[in-house]
Amino acid sequence: MRDRLYVSRHRIWQIVIDAALASVALAGAYLLRFDFDVPKAFWHQLGWVIAPVVVVQIAVFLALGMYNKWWRYSGVRDLASLFWGTLAAVAVSMVVGELVAFKLQSPIYGHWHNLVTATRMPWSVIVLDWVLLFGLLSGARLLSRVAAERPWHGERGREGKKVLVVGAGDAGELVVREMLRTRRIRYRPVGFVDDDPKKKNLRIHNVRVIGTTRNLTSLLKEYSVDEVIVAMPSVGGRLIEDIALSCKRANVPVKTLPGVYELIKGTVIIEQLREIRVEDILGRREVSVDYTSIGYVTDKVVMVTGAGGSIGSELSRQLATMSPRLLLLVDHSEGNLFTIEHELQAERHFTDLKACLLDIRDKVKLRALFETQRPDIVFHAAAYKHVPMMQHNPAEAFDNNSFATMSLIENAMRFATGRVVFISTDKAVEPETIMGLSKALSERIVETMAREAADTRLMTVRFGNVLGSSGSVVPLFKRQIAAGGPVTVTDERMTRFFMTIPEAVRLVIQTGAMGNGGEIFVLDMGDPVRIVDLAREMIRLSGLEVDRDIEIVFTGNRGNEKLDEKLFNAGEQVVGTTHPKIAMAVRRPLPRALLRQELTRIREALDAGDIDQALHLAGDVVRLAAPAGEPRGGEGAAPAAAPAADDPSASASATPVPPAGAAAKDQPATAGRAPTTSSTTAASSSPATPASR
Repeated sequence: MRDRLYVSRHRIWQIVIDAALASVALAGAYLLRFDFDVPKAFWHQLGWVIAPVVVVQIAVFLALGMYNKWWRYSGVRDLASLFWGTLAAVAVSMVVGELVAFKLQSPIYGHWHNLVTATRMPWSVIVLDWVLLFGLLSGARLLSRVAAERPWHGERGREGKKVLVVGAGDAGELVVREMLRTRRIRYRPVGFVDDDPKKKNLRIHNVRVIGTTRNLTSLLKEYSVDEVIVAMPSVGGRLIEDIALSCKRANVPVKTLPGVYELIKGTVIIEQLREIRVEDILGRREVSVDYTSIGYVTDKVVMVTGAGGSIGSELSRQLATMSPRLLLLVDHSEGNLFTIEHELQAERHFTDLKACLLDIRDKVKLRALFETQRPDIVFHAAAYKHVPMMQHNPAEAFDNNSFATMSLIENAMRFATGRVVFISTDKAVEPETIMGLSKALSERIVETMAREAADTRLMTVRFGNVLGSSGSVVPLFKRQIAAGGPVTVTDERMTRFFMTIPEAVRLVIQTGAMGNGGEIFVLDMGDPVRIVDLAREMIRLSGLEVDRDIEIVFTGNRGNEKLDEKLFNAGEQVVGTTHPKIAMAVRRPLPRALLRQELTRIREALDAGDIDQALHLAGDVVRLAAPAGEPRGGEGAAPAAAPAADDPSASASATPVPPAGAAAKDQPATAGRAPTTSSTTAASSSPATPASR
């Protein structure tokens, strides 16, 4: 309420204008009611009621927060608010007017001047006052927007770049509107391209739909286009690729909008246009998010570990739009931490944050951070994730990925953090690399400790590769293409699951709202993509030809790298949830005493430098089955459709339960090979092309 009543000094003129227009509306209502021949008694009534009526109307507008908006950006939603606001203001103010006319005007004015006075306000005056008030106030706001945008200067960008916008929908309208109203943007939209025949020759902001994507090449030449903007954030990848290749052949730059999530949040600006990326042409559809359920972030202290990394930085961006009370950015890399802090503050104007330069392996400093800041929610994204690097540094992999995770969870439980969301990887499934083994051990830690976390909900989110992260093949392929090749691929048969970073992060935040503690959520990664196909797409997207310009070389599998990744371990029940893109892997957690005993032995082996023993022990813990009497993890999560324990479909060798009728995807459950137990062998098995996040 206090925020609604707050009025900056720059909004005083809005109140003055509205007060003047409210006075005109009431006087006009009397004039119209009596055909501009108002009886003397009603003129006297108007003189008595106009001041209190206007004051009450302005007070109602203040209470409804109508002066916390910029008139120059008024739109349909603001007119709807104005409609109900004026209706409420007139209803309240007329009650006051009636009281003034009956209780004050008649006995005081009529008695002193011995005149007949009007003690009741005509109903028609009340209705006319509302109609005039709504019309005048709407007109003032529209006039303010017209004056700001100056549509009569629509040709001012003639000297700027000639732009063709692909997509005459909501996103395209948003782009063109931004171009026309922002003076610093040197773009001139020459037309829309859209495949909907019903839109042919229609105009949006006086910009015509001039054709379809089938005749894009000829349109580029006919209109001398300098740049193409693809404004179809949810279209299929094949069409995006065709558009990009057509523009490449015509030597015309092509850019696209961010995803539909940014459009929904209203954060898209022209400066956010970017080049077409490989993730745009993989054909994945944007996922839906239940925005009402993720309100758990609002007004909370939220911590993101690894905030400078690819996943952590995107988590920070999206969480910043959800109104947390304080966003704690935790990272041990000074450069990465500065980058995301500066982006949020300077570019996104989010200042309710604190950058904490901290290594989560430092138990003393980590505890001090929890003790002083008392986070309500923790998203644990900090991890070492480069597969070859971890093969050479197994002790650091376990220290950072496993034992630091345990330390973080212990502090979260000690200081009553409400939720902890641990981000895992598909490489934790039947792990054959040290990085995967360290993450699989972390999954065991989270699900086991969740049973004793009375005030803290601990949950895991498992998913595959994300495009564009520092550990994925995409940056490697980009560097190899820029250097003229060759592009190196381990094996022609190798496949991986892929997901865009914003999509994965949206689902991670969604799982935070769904978990009750102990769940392992698994994101639907879609169909696996052949790495060689990804390489070919990236070469074509660069305007080059495979083999003619850039050669693809197959290096061969040098050790433990899998040809195909899986999302579920053998023995895990695959259970659907209320979200079609999120499933659950249900299994029995280990007894905490047993887990602590084995972690102690692993720690002792690492401290003694016996890497072989540490890897052997960790592999045993990951493969260890819990006693039959232990409850299965995630049973309290109330899944949408949990299969019975004796149902064959509940095993990991069967098809996952696809929520909401989603198409089933095969998940073979062959027994995984034991992780490498020799540090010497592990070091020699570094894959040529890393496929980790």
